[in-house]
Amino acid sequence: MAEIKTKVTDANVNDFIQDFANTEQKRADSFELIKIMREETGWEPKMCGPTMIGFGTYHYESTRSSQKGDWFQVGFSPRKAAISLYVYSGGRIKRIFLRTWENIKWGRRVFTSISYLILMRKSLEK
Repeated sequence: MAEIKTKVTDANVNDFIQDFANTEQKRADSFELIKIMREETGWEPKMCGPTMIGFGTYHYESTRSSQKGDWFQVGFSPRKAAISLYVYSGGRIKRIFLRTWENIKWGRRVFTSISYLILMRKSLEK
């Protein structure tokens, strides 16, 4: 059985964003996403592998393979082209994000227009 390579590490989330996010806007959006995800979930951010920031965990067992492990409930990565947002497709967390951003078109697992999501959430708070 292949072991999952992306695991929680002790790396500093803030240092990662400062070093990895390639624009000031991406850094600002990343710190805003951390704030939003903390507020919405109550969980602290953890580095997952070298490039993803995750919040919370769930245990999974694949029905198609023998792979199993733990993964984050919600997370993101400030990738070169855009910030990628990851939301576990089951349970309470997806419902929280769907409630907050109900007019957003969601893909199967990844959504990349983070600046728009942040602006939309701020407008809902007013």
